[in-house]
Amino acid sequence: MRLSVEQSLPVRPDELMTLMSDEEFVVFRASVESTTVEGRVVDPAADGSLRITLRRTMPTTQIPVQVRAFVGSRLEVRHVEVWEPPKPGRWFGTVAVEITGTPVRMSGTVSLAETPEGCTVTYEGTVTASLPVFGAAVEEAAAATLRWVLDAEEERDAGTRTLDR
Repeated sequence: MRLSVEQSLPVRPDELMTLMSDEEFVVFRASVESTTVEGRVVDPAADGSLRITLRRTMPTTQIPVQVRAFVGSRLEVRHVEVWEPPKPGRWFGTVAVEITGTPVRMSGTVSLAETPEGCTVTYEGTVTASLPVFGAAVEEAAAATLRWVLDAEEERDAGTRTLDR
């Protein structure tokens, strides 16, 4: 199942990338409603590339009841973003998300573009669940949960207007 999420943020792209290189900010951004950040590694490189690895848990309240039986009451999610060194006016990377202990994965790209109001972060990818019979329902539920988390991050960031911690 295809997943596309666009976040609009009130900060310039280079400022956002500086913030995303700060572990405190990454934890702040990832600690949205009902989620708990269990682990993180923020690894900026001298060439401007950046690797962010998050492990967090979240309740299964965002997924349909019939699918919860497959995943339990909480999900452990591992999220990895790898940003390439920036090119003038262009920020691009890859993203991979897996729900630990399940056959559910999301892989795709993440990009950053400047707008008159700040910037947009766009996630494009494919969610797969290798489960016979219930695969499509689980993919849909996982995509909805990922969209909910990314929307909550955007709302939290935009609500600060300056992205201050």
